[in-house]
Amino acid sequence: MSDHAERYAPIGGRLLTAPVIILAALSAMGISFVVWRFLAGLGAVTALNDGYPWGLWITMDVVVGTALACGGYAVAVLVYLLNRRRYHPLMRSAIVTSVMGYTLGGFGVMLDLGRFYNVYQLPLFWNWNVHSVLLEVALCITTYIVVLWVELSPAILDRTATMRSERLRRVTAWIRPKLEIALPFLIALGMLLPTMHQSSLGSLMMLAGYKLHPLWQTPFLPLLFLISCLAMGYAIVVIESSLSAAAFRRPGETHLLSSLGLASSVAMWLYVGIRVVDVVRRDMLAAAVALDRHSVLFLIEMALFVAAATLLTVRRTRTSARWLFRAAVLAVAAGGLYRFSTFLLAFDPGRGWKYFPAVSEILTTVGLFSLEILAYVLFVKYLPILPAPQPPASKGVGTAGHASVVH
Repeated sequence: MSDHAERYAPIGGRLLTAPVIILAALSAMGISFVVWRFLAGLGAVTALNDGYPWGLWITMDVVVGTALACGGYAVAVLVYLLNRRRYHPLMRSAIVTSVMGYTLGGFGVMLDLGRFYNVYQLPLFWNWNVHSVLLEVALCITTYIVVLWVELSPAILDRTATMRSERLRRVTAWIRPKLEIALPFLIALGMLLPTMHQSSLGSLMMLAGYKLHPLWQTPFLPLLFLISCLAMGYAIVVIESSLSAAAFRRPGETHLLSSLGLASSVAMWLYVGIRVVDVVRRDMLAAAVALDRHSVLFLIEMALFVAAATLLTVRRTRTSARWLFRAAVLAVAAGGLYRFSTFLLAFDPGRGWKYFPAVSEILTTVGLFSLEILAYVLFVKYLPILPAPQPPASKGVGTAGHASVVH
């Protein structure tokens, strides 16, 4: 950990830029609706009803949002499980994305709970309903949020170690060796928890039974949710790194992101294979090509997966920064549509029940996502998150961006 401050560096720069001001305004708008929700209740700001007990907040902020926040988990699989250390320079930025995504996802759950004030009972194990899938999801997500913040703490310590306060530097020096000992265990826990709760999100919708359309209601739901989160995790790292390079005028890392794109394509082809086999196995092929509302939704979803996987499999696409970014966006759209469909679009509680998110629900979601992006910008500006630019070792030895990855 001692050399991290040399390998990573804050980008600095002016704080009050136009994008930051816009993001702050959108975040303030979302927070105002959050305050009103807690003061006036769910009915005042949502279109939820007894047929649709959860809507946009759970579906977008939690189900889709936590998958988008799986970049840290997906890269950790490569770095720590498969020992691909060359991806380590992407870890901190991926963890920041995961920290903000999961923290706001957990907050989204709080927004959607009718009796949110009872959340203090979660650690009281004697009150647990051990037969509840939601209990496992709640425990894993809560614990994972804590683990992610601890995994991000080396970047915070690198920053506090350079501050003027002598007391703060002493506290940093006291914490650092203890963190060195704890981190391997926390990293292992951080790889286990998403595996559990991402698959459990799929298990949760198995309980919906006939209310979930047969094209999505399958025993493979836990596996499909886990695979889709890996595909989205690799893709979101590609998107985040590409946008960071463009926004902050930094060297691109296409040589690393290309491999992540390939990993995402492997996950997507696996998803497509399992999905097709499952549809054929359950004699749902006729329903898949019936061209009704659900069939069209299914075909669009599969087309997005196939298109993204095909683009990311082709080497020429992956070596082009522009096409790599486009393919990653398609991958995120495919996984997001699958999860959105499973929890909302393909869910039908029966006649008489309708749901379309209220304007306040939509604006709250926009505000929370804006807050996540704003937090990312602040983190990379003031904490050593992104790789520090390095001068080329000698003439003809690659770009500064390449040197920062190798050393």
